[in-house]
Amino acid sequence: MSEEKKSLNFLEQIIEEDLANGLPKEKLRFRFPPEPNGYLHIGHAASICLNFGLGLKYNAPVNLRFDDTNPAKEEQEYVDSIQHDVQWLGFQWDQVLYSSDYFQQLYDWTLEFIKQGKAYVDNQSSEQMAAQKGTPTEPGIDSPNRNRSVEENMELFLKMKNGEFEEGSHVLRAKIDMKHTNMHMRDPIMYRILKRHHHRTGNNWCIYPMYDWTHGESDYLEQISHSICTLEFKSHRDLYDWYLDQVVDADKLRPKQREFARRNLSYTVMSKRKLLQLVEEKIVTGWDDPRMPTISGLRRRGYSPESIRNFSEIAGIAKRDNVTDVALLEFCVKDHLNKTAPRVMAVLDPIKVIITNYPEEKEEFLDASYNDYEDGFGSRAIPFSREIYIEQEDFKEEANKKFFRLKLGSEVRLKNAYIIKAESVVKDEAGNITEIHCTYDEDSLSGSGTEESKRKVKGTLHWVSVKHAEKAEVRVYDRLFTDEAPDSYKDKDFKEFLNPDSLNIIKAFVEPSLKTAKILDRFQFQRLGYFCVDKDTTNEHLVFNRTVPLRDSWAKMGE
Repeated sequence: MSEEKKSLNFLEQIIEEDLANGLPKEKLRFRFPPEPNGYLHIGHAASICLNFGLGLKYNAPVNLRFDDTNPAKEEQEYVDSIQHDVQWLGFQWDQVLYSSDYFQQLYDWTLEFIKQGKAYVDNQSSEQMAAQKGTPTEPGIDSPNRNRSVEENMELFLKMKNGEFEEGSHVLRAKIDMKHTNMHMRDPIMYRILKRHHHRTGNNWCIYPMYDWTHGESDYLEQISHSICTLEFKSHRDLYDWYLDQVVDADKLRPKQREFARRNLSYTVMSKRKLLQLVEEKIVTGWDDPRMPTISGLRRRGYSPESIRNFSEIAGIAKRDNVTDVALLEFCVKDHLNKTAPRVMAVLDPIKVIITNYPEEKEEFLDASYNDYEDGFGSRAIPFSREIYIEQEDFKEEANKKFFRLKLGSEVRLKNAYIIKAESVVKDEAGNITEIHCTYDEDSLSGSGTEESKRKVKGTLHWVSVKHAEKAEVRVYDRLFTDEAPDSYKDKDFKEFLNPDSLNIIKAFVEPSLKTAKILDRFQFQRLGYFCVDKDTTNEHLVFNRTVPLRDSWAKMGE
């Protein structure tokens, strides 16, 4: 077996086998079929990358098809957000299609089902039908309505379609086998009554097809070669094939359903229902809250499409359910931003430093590269003056030899600037340090070429000039949950594990070059982490979201 063959995932192996067995390559066609009942999350990103990735690999078209069969939960807002997410991730579909495009064809096929005795109307309650369904080890019991005449079923179904019955009073069921070992084959529901406005078809229909009836037939009508679903649909495959058996023409391609394990992520919930609960209960600010695992939330937080695609590739495609460590996702964004994000200076917890031997009215502009390790990033001029801010944690009055930052009597280098030495401090009445008084070595300017500038000191600190700094709101985001699997407990609500420190809003100072930053621009705040300009930013008010810190505080907690 070649190295290329060894690298194929199991779905690619299936496709390769089909091609080897005579499937023409030009017949390959894939689809991504989201339901527009919420925003897409990182688990959906795996499916997007898989389906569109197969399209790119085999130069095959990929449809974006919306499974819009439940108007009670679906909205145009979700349709728009899904299209935006797919394109933002870097993919382009062949066609935008909807299950609702096929409502008439599905209805026509259904009439044929009824005429052939393959479907019947059942007016039992859902509880009665559930009681007759049996168990995985016990066969079901036939509905008392199972042997209604074709004429009666046709009459009742037309009344369902015409809105003459109330929601929940009647359903249409496929007539298959109530003793089948696969419970999905025990006379599944094909249509239910929903008197709701549909975002595309308006009020044209008050009966809507079930997903299982719609799915395979939509694939068939679009001539999808490989219908790739998540693992929970594996038990539905018998029904997928049975429905296709009733409608396929021998001269047309028959779709093949195959399944892969959905992406689960630690410290996260992936259920749309639970994510919607977080939104509706205002635990988060919306679907695009940067703490949400939604693609829109990750985008707003500062994740790049490249990092998400890379995460999907590294995490791979599995046959069995598993949980991927969220640290891998965080690694992928750090790895990409390390190569692409300009490095700038910001102080999040400021304390004032006064350089007592620097002239009071003097200010100078120092050349600073956006990346000291890579070419092509360019540079900017950063202002320097007598008073600067540094981080509180970067100074101690007294410290041991392992503390290489600023302490009384010791020297540090200011990034792109001078070497300073702490001489004294000023404290308030409570004993808190309010100012650090330092002196600077006038000849030690970085890059000036003097002997003093080449002098080695162990610590280098980031800083901003007090006179020139821009005020900014910085939203320090962390994981939304404190437990690795917050929704895995039968006796506890997943919200019990919400992290009270998932958001900390602070007032910070940033270098003036960031005044012109645009929404979604990404930066490394040197020594602190990666940050992104939030959409709440205005000309008068800068807002940054922390994407991820440089150091993994959760790993330290674990140790």
